[in-house]
Amino acid sequence: MRVGTIILTACVLAVPLTAQNPAPAASERDTAAKAAAAPIPKEASSVTDHTIRIGSQLVAYRATAATMLLKNDKDEAIGSLYYTAYTRTGAGDPSQRPLAFIYNGGPGSASAWLHMGAFGPRRIVTTDAGPTPPPPYQVVDNQSSLIDVTDMVFIDPIGTGFSKPVGKGTGKDFWGVDEDAKALAQFISQYVSRNGRWASPKYLIGESYGTTRSAVLGSRLERDGISLNGIVLISSVLDFETLLFSPGHDLSYELYLPSYAATAAYHKVIPAPANMSAFLTEVRRYAMGDYATALAAGATLPADRKAAVAKQVAAYTGLSEDYVMRASLRVNLRQFMAELQRSRGLVTGRLDSRFSGPLPDLLTENAPGDPQSNAVTGAFTAAANAYLRGELKFDTQDRYLMGGGNQGQWNWARDGQRGWAATTYVGSDLTQALVTNPHLRIEVENGYYDLATPFFATEYTVNHLEGLSPDLRDNISLKYYDAGHMMYLYEPALAELKRNVARFITNPAPATARAGSN
Repeated sequence: MRVGTIILTACVLAVPLTAQNPAPAASERDTAAKAAAAPIPKEASSVTDHTIRIGSQLVAYRATAATMLLKNDKDEAIGSLYYTAYTRTGAGDPSQRPLAFIYNGGPGSASAWLHMGAFGPRRIVTTDAGPTPPPPYQVVDNQSSLIDVTDMVFIDPIGTGFSKPVGKGTGKDFWGVDEDAKALAQFISQYVSRNGRWASPKYLIGESYGTTRSAVLGSRLERDGISLNGIVLISSVLDFETLLFSPGHDLSYELYLPSYAATAAYHKVIPAPANMSAFLTEVRRYAMGDYATALAAGATLPADRKAAVAKQVAAYTGLSEDYVMRASLRVNLRQFMAELQRSRGLVTGRLDSRFSGPLPDLLTENAPGDPQSNAVTGAFTAAANAYLRGELKFDTQDRYLMGGGNQGQWNWARDGQRGWAATTYVGSDLTQALVTNPHLRIEVENGYYDLATPFFATEYTVNHLEGLSPDLRDNISLKYYDAGHMMYLYEPALAELKRNVARFITNPAPATARAGSN
């Protein structure tokens, strides 16, 4: 019931190539001049009061849909950042209540996915492992919302949602690994100051590139004197090289093998294992053992040994031995998505490999698109645009952008060094945050059917964090779900995710599970 008083994902967005002949491309000076000519909007806010019943509790809360101006070092407004905050009312001193800052990834993705799919008080109902029918969509009270245990602030980084550069601000002020963290650090500092929340227990919750952001942002906040109680990493990527399929790089093939195996079992391309957990432990060991040894041998691998490895990989993945042999034992993600269910005329999902869709070209080597994205994007886009304007009464003529289209302009360089996505590594940032604040706890949420950020790659990265003492490693725990990248799309996994994150927030004791445990 509501009483009104009035969110990679790991989406990759292409940048269009526009012909510029005969006029040259606009210079940075021209771009800045155009931005400066545009008026700087005033901060806007809409406040509404609501109630929701979660279990036996009737929770009263206040929703604030608002913008905040971000400024440069000259105190000039350069960005208007939109956020949606939920604060429980009648719950005592708000300065003692936990406060979670929540965002998705991309980079270039709005927070609507976690907002309307996982933790917000209202969520969009979608079809599990299949396309959601067209409108009208169903938006319901979310029994898995975190509003009963923490106040929440859903953040849309500049270029997503209703957030945009203003005044002399341009995309380059925000679209980069460090630029992004700087902007969100400024927002968080201003938010806690304006709302009297400096004493509140504070948490970061990010998904996909949002986990990359959390590592950099967490380290920056700790350095700036804003201590965190915990960080929740959902479908994480801290080392982009673990996702790189490229000649001469074998690691990704090894780290994806367990996710391939889980996917093959789900689609009944291989016999269902009696115990999935034990089966995946077996595949992990093979991936880093015999399989890794075979790939490392390269062209020196004997023919009989290559055939034996191909047979075992085929048994785990459901691909034919001949296909694995022709791929030189190395099947990349897009090849796997196209090949696994080719005989059924289907392509397998990337963000959630439980999803399938039509494969128009049965001869294609690499899978087109992503069935999971196709299945839910329309529903989330409509739900976010309708909910923020309707129930929360945020008055704007702007369209809420689920994806800002800025990935092609993203600055991957760190500390003035050249860089690109495939070489981005932020594990050291997470380590620094833990070293700075030894009470900081980390919980990592993993989907078995996530082919965008596979769980074994996350385990590998966590296990290879350098400079952590055993005590600090005990502050990191990993959780697993029978779902994909957006595990909350599967309602049983959503309920489990709520239980895990709520327990993480309400239980201040250090984690005891070791990284890589199951």
